[in-house]
This record gives sequence, structure tokens and C-alpha cells, in this order.
Amino acid sequence: MNVIECNQLSKAYGKFDALNLLSFRIEENKITGLIGRNGAGKTTLLKIIAGYLKKSSGELRVFSEDPFNNLKLSANTIFVDDDMNFPPALTIRQLLQAAGTFYQNWDMDLALRLFDYFEFNPNQKHDNLSKGKRSTFNMIVGLAARCPITIFDEPTTGMDAAVRKDFYRALLKDYLAHPRTIILSSHLLNEMVEILEDILLIKNGEKYFQMSIADVKEFAIGISGQKQIVNEWITGKEILYKKSYTLGNTYVVVRNDLSEAELESAKRKGLEISPVAADDLCIYLTGDTKGGIDDVFDRG
Repeated sequence: MNVIECNQLSKAYGKFDALNLLSFRIEENKITGLIGRNGAGKTTLLKIIAGYLKKSSGELRVFSEDPFNNLKLSANTIFVDDDMNFPPALTIRQLLQAAGTFYQNWDMDLALRLFDYFEFNPNQKHDNLSKGKRSTFNMIVGLAARCPITIFDEPTTGMDAAVRKDFYRALLKDYLAHPRTIILSSHLLNEMVEILEDILLIKNGEKYFQMSIADVKEFAIGISGQKQIVNEWITGKEILYKKSYTLGNTYVVVRNDLSEAELESAKRKGLEISPVAADDLCIYLTGDTKGGIDDVFDRG
């Protein structure tokens, strides 16, 4: 069952198109990664799904309804980001109690256990928390709400490595116990690739692809070896990334639509074939530059 259905969705701010003719489907009870560089349109898309923004054109349905200013959907959707607003007069402990009056699936026991685990001072105010602590508190609210649609927009901002690791593990464990539709937005995949089921990759407000994480891992392969041999072998192939190294070596990433004969040919020519990490692939696909930063200096 599709809980989010998007067809030719666009959002413009004046003459700037933040989203351009996006079409996709998100299934119920899956963890989907929304991936793209900063400025790709991820936050705009998520705020439209959450009902915070009105689309410019196209169609978007969440549980078969238009989400904009939809009170019914707002009670079943939570949007977690760095700018979550809470009543400033309440302590963070009181905020947890207040959340329980709004979200029908609220698990106060989980919220308090996470609250204690991350060593919060119950008398602190949300506005006085450090950036990392604020993100951690927001994460607790997002998990404990157990909304049918749970959206995390760059949720680990300011968290240190250990807390980020704990967040992803907590999210996965609670999702397995209480499945729901979760969207995780990020510009990188490296820390969350193991918990995702699907990836929606967008670039400059447009969909680049949507596929399972298993298919993403098989989407491309890396080829490295002597520059002349590599250049001859890649003729006619779809090149996703290319970088030259010293001593005449070259590394390229090509789309993995190759036959066994082509792969055997590469090996016979002395070329090395290697898998491409999903996070590296997304960087290559969404980048507007060729090669790496070293090329800026190597070109003199």
C-alpha cells in the first residue's frame, strides 16, 4: 500500500523552482532515505508532505488526502528537524508530558527511558539546550510519538558520533517493534545506509532515481588501472565519475549494466574492478563537478 503518492509535484518561490515535476510513491511501513545535496529541495518536499507548505502545482496525496493544513493528517504525522518549536515556558520534561496529549500513539515510557539514557536535565528549557542536545531531544519526541508517518530532516545535526550511532540503532529497534512509514533526509548515506530499505535521490529539485538499497548497491562499479587502457575500455559506456591519479592511473565509476564478457575483458586488460559504496555513488550522481578537489590544484 502506498501512503504517499506524488505526481508531477512542483514548488516555486518566485522564479526559483525548488521542486520540479517530482513523481514517486512511498510504501507503508518502510524506511526511505531522501538523499540529495544541500539545496536539492529535500526540506521543501518534506514540509509539503507534512502539510506545512502548499505545492505550486501537481498532485500529492498522503493517505489519499491533501496534506496541506489537514488537521487529521497532522495528528498522524510528525516532522522532526533542527527548527522544531516548543512552548518556551515549559521544561523539557514537561514537553514530553504535553506531547502525550497530542500524539495518540505516544509512548511515555520510551520517551523517559531515552531521556534518562541521554542524561537530560529535566528542568532545562528547549531553547537553552546545545545544538547536539536539542537534536537529541527532538529525536526522542520523533521516536516516542510513533506516528504513522515519521519524518526526520537532517536529524543528527550537532550530535557527536556516539549519539548518532545510538540514534540510528534506537530508530531501527523501535521501527522493528512498531513498524511505520519513516522518511530520513540526509545529504550523505554513510551512517544510515544499513537501516534504509529504499532511496529517493533528488538533484536540483528533480528526481534522479528511486530504488531499493539493494539495487543502489549494484547500480555502479568502479574500474581502475592505467589511464590509456581505462579510457579505451570505457568507450561507449555511461561514466558517472572519473578521476586521474599520479603515475598515469585513472579511476572511473560506470553504470553496472555490463555483460560478463565485458567484465572479463576488463580483467584480461589488467583493470581492477571494485564495488562502489552507496554513499559515494550518491555523491557522484548529485555532484556538479568532475573529479575531486585535488584536481583544482593539480591543474595548476
